[in-house]
Amino acid sequence: MLKNIIFKLNFSKKNMTKNNNFIKKLILLSSKNKKKIILPEGENYKIIKAAYICSKYEIADCILIGSKKKIYNIAKKNDIEFKKYNLKIINPKYIYKNYIDRYVELRKHKGMTKNIAKNDLKNNIILSTLILENNEVDGLVSGIENTTANTIRPALQLIKTKENCSLISSAFFVLLNNNVCIYSDCAINVNPDKYQLAEIAIQTANTAIKFNILPKIAMLSYSTGISGSGIEVEKVLHATNIVKNKRPDLIIEGPIQYDAAVSKKISYIKNKNSILSGCANIFIFPELNSGNITYKAVQRTSKVTFIGPILQGVKKNISDLSRGASMKEILYTIALTSIL
Repeated sequence: MLKNIIFKLNFSKKNMTKNNNFIKKLILLSSKNKKKIILPEGENYKIIKAAYICSKYEIADCILIGSKKKIYNIAKKNDIEFKKYNLKIINPKYIYKNYIDRYVELRKHKGMTKNIAKNDLKNNIILSTLILENNEVDGLVSGIENTTANTIRPALQLIKTKENCSLISSAFFVLLNNNVCIYSDCAINVNPDKYQLAEIAIQTANTAIKFNILPKIAMLSYSTGISGSGIEVEKVLHATNIVKNKRPDLIIEGPIQYDAAVSKKISYIKNKNSILSGCANIFIFPELNSGNITYKAVQRTSKVTFIGPILQGVKKNISDLSRGASMKEILYTIALTSIL
């Protein structure tokens, strides 16, 4: 079964050897876990097709939120053998009332009433987040039709951060030609201060460790070491030192420019004593502007595959999707979410 899904997703033996191994491991672990992943945008063609493939190849048990009639019609028009695999579909209009009291309880400090709750729960992401909060599913994937803010806001309001975390951050797994790396934070925190930036770095390192990736963290800046100066450079320098003090086990360097973080030659020219030596695999962007621009530029001008972003620091497994996500990116994100 694993060989079949790898073949169907059109992998090439000529390149991406490390990526193939990573994806194989991803699919294998996901198939082994067989977690329940709720998909609030269940009437979207790409989501329906992804749920079908996940069911067919036993990657995850996907639950589609939406009208059964509409979903079946979309599947039929696109020759998706939907009924054969008994995918679960939940029509929100039949269940939202079951979550009104819980929603009011979780948001009563904000003046939530039953009337407001009834209206809010018509939003499938809010409803799905409550289903996740109630431990009825193991993870949530959304974003093909909704903004990142719409996916994250219910998580912040209803599920909250982990006890040792003060914020939620995002992380993309980036499948480069000969390596797997992680970009963070390219989706959530607009302008993190030095403490927040340090926490984002630690969260991302912990994510990498979960997948047996040895974290080699580049705290990105327009300066490498003391080659430049300015408030933003100082922020990155202080954040790097905070991480070193909190987690002396981590390999981390900053401030560092992207070219020095990925090229041994340039690393030697700019900093002969670099601990990374051009071999970084985690890239922490100093603020959202640079992070979001970089990931979209790389994603749209190359054949690089981006998985996620997954949310870090939140109590439950939640992942966002780019609204332009490909089928492979959706599938991999569902698989990733099922094994976080």
